[in-house]
Amino acid sequence: MLAAAVLALTGCTGGVSTAAAGRPSSGPTVPAPIPDPVQWEECGPSLDCATVEVPLEYTEPDGEQISLAVTRHRATDPDRRIGSLFINPGGPGVPATETVASIDAANDTGPYTPEVVARFDVVGMDPRGVGQSGAVRCLTDEQRAEQATENRDPRIPGGKPFGKLLIDARTFIKGCLDQQSPEFLASLSTDNVARDLDQVRAALGEEKITFYGASYGTVVGPMYATLFPDRVRQMVIDAPVDTDLWQNDPLRLLDDVARSNEETLDAWFDTCRAEGVQVCAFGDGDPRAAFDALITKLEAKPLVVPPVEGLTPGGTLDGAMALEAARAAAGNRALWPVLTAGLLAAQQGDGTGLHFVVSFVTVAPFGGPFAILQEPHTAVRCVDWPKLDKLSEHHVAAKKITERGERLGSRAAYSALNCALWPVENEDRVTRELTGAGAPPILVVGGRLDNVSPHHWAEAMAERLEDAVLLTREGVGHTSYRTSGPCVDAAIDAALIDGVLPAEGTVCDAVPPATTRPLGPSPSGSAGAAPAG
Repeated sequence: MLAAAVLALTGCTGGVSTAAAGRPSSGPTVPAPIPDPVQWEECGPSLDCATVEVPLEYTEPDGEQISLAVTRHRATDPDRRIGSLFINPGGPGVPATETVASIDAANDTGPYTPEVVARFDVVGMDPRGVGQSGAVRCLTDEQRAEQATENRDPRIPGGKPFGKLLIDARTFIKGCLDQQSPEFLASLSTDNVARDLDQVRAALGEEKITFYGASYGTVVGPMYATLFPDRVRQMVIDAPVDTDLWQNDPLRLLDDVARSNEETLDAWFDTCRAEGVQVCAFGDGDPRAAFDALITKLEAKPLVVPPVEGLTPGGTLDGAMALEAARAAAGNRALWPVLTAGLLAAQQGDGTGLHFVVSFVTVAPFGGPFAILQEPHTAVRCVDWPKLDKLSEHHVAAKKITERGERLGSRAAYSALNCALWPVENEDRVTRELTGAGAPPILVVGGRLDNVSPHHWAEAMAERLEDAVLLTREGVGHTSYRTSGPCVDAAIDAALIDGVLPAEGTVCDAVPPATTRPLGPSPSGSAGAAPAG
């Protein structure tokens, strides 16, 4: 549940001069050096770990080098091994090495099916600035703890007066510069991550890679397929980001995310009401009104939450934190029963359940073990995106969100403010359209109701990529592989292993989410797939 919820992302032409002239840039033209072969060391059952040296900047391939952490899970059936499956679990900011280390082939509980684990060495590279590859740090432990307990007002865009938001942004950026060099911060772009992947590929001695990317990993994948199309064997992207918005209009991208968050919360309300009070007792038939009343009550008088070992560190639960818990849990159908129980308990004066969700599931802004991911997350997207230094644009975007009157609008407003003050710029970032032209057909998997990646992003991705096929998963949830039943899993496995893609317009059904019972098994086999019509 926790992993699913967190998932709240050379041989080229062009360069700095073309970007400056207003033409699409493809990045550096200087060829990267051939890396030394990977020197693996065993670091767990079927696991090997290593570091690979790559250029800080590919415009200066013989200049400063940085170390990237790489972990592989060896194929469990080496006689049938196909090659290396490179994965990126998203974020940006989620360490791929940890995802690979979570594979439990014996119990079939990991992020990839037993057949994929049997046929591939699953390889995770922590992108530069993430995890063990020099994770970006911008706040101290004390500052993170302070953020976890600060008072936010859900009636104010951004949760606090704009002047205080600016102070927070300046503090954040000062911390980034205190702990990392400007040159390192400027190098964290996705195009460099794609070039790093190719360096790891070469160090492994592989001619081509197979790639599975989720969420932000669906920016990394198309970037790689566009820069190195002849080095792609097969590729699947799950819960895709609209790469056009990512490259050119990030404020609109964030507005889409805000709408998607609201839609999944609305889906929980609709389901609770449709189930009836005998199943979903929250709100006595009107969960929206009850929810709004609870948020108002918690803002006026927050609940004191005592620490519970292994569950929550304790603290207080106010209206803003309850909204954040609802946002996170509503977007993950496996957490819907947790949300229902938490809301019912909070009505009775017990905030433990909702505080658990805030403390251990959400990435930001309230702390917990995943809060630290927000720092590399911000650093990557600020250097990836076009300049957002006009505060007026942020004001307009925040006004647009808040005027819709949505319950979660306060959280979304000013969510890119750090990028307005970002101190470095990737002057040769790739701006060309990411079409993957020349790569094999790519499978795009999009959820019908995804709290982070709306379905129209998947449609846009499938349209933009050359020869891509779109598979739609019904139901609620961010990403679909290994969370949505055999229909999705079989389609992704067939694409990765055999290069066989489903028919265009295929739809995989899913068990409808319920507000009070655990998620049951999903439909299986061909019964779960039907043409979209």
